[in-house]
Amino acid sequence: WFSGDNVYMANENERQEYVLNENGIIFVGNARYIEARGWYYGQFQDQLLNICLTMLDLSLYYRQDPAIDVSRRGDPKYVGRVISSMINGNDNDNGVLLGKWQGSFHSHENPSRWDGSVVILQKWCQDNYKPVQYGQCWVFAGVMCTVLRCLGIPTRLVSNFNSAHDVDRNLSIDKYYDSSGKSLNIGKDSTWDYHVWNESWFIRPDLGTSYNGWQVLDATPQEQSKG
Repeated sequence: WFSGDNVYMANENERQEYVLNENGIIFVGNARYIEARGWYYGQFQDQLLNICLTMLDLSLYYRQDPAIDVSRRGDPKYVGRVISSMINGNDNDNGVLLGKWQGSFHSHENPSRWDGSVVILQKWCQDNYKPVQYGQCWVFAGVMCTVLRCLGIPTRLVSNFNSAHDVDRNLSIDKYYDSSGKSLNIGKDSTWDYHVWNESWFIRPDLGTSYNGWQVLDATPQEQSKG
């Protein structure tokens, strides 16, 4: 609400939606059959703020240099990067959720059964910050939306269908065939039915005013950050 803040939103309706709203819909499925899942963010529920602050203190960034980490917590792009790392536990960093896309889920929670962030974050805290099993892209995005809204950063979810996953950075999805037209299984590029990530609203004094606005953040642990 403060016009001098990096996360200031001038539109009151947008503040109500992207900061204060505790309920939302996540779109999943495929381009021909889009399913709307209800999701409870619950960012103002009891103990949620303490859990979110603990998440910052457990991060590798804080453990490497507590003074520098705390001094940068007024920067939403820094906080967004820390939280996007901490939402998933695939880096052995006390993250909130462990991702799983194949095999059986019988011994733990099937990702499709989650319908809100609060129970996940509470379970993570109650289990002494051991990653909750299991999450997939929309679960990571839903939980990250809760944490960032709780910390005062306007955040929304974005769903993309026929979602290209390019692993070699050439901005194309490559398929390989032999001389007879048989497909060769040598490329790792893929196209997913859908993918869900987050966008957070803040200005970018480091890049210039043309980059102010919605910034992409993705907590799904598919590729390593910074190499």
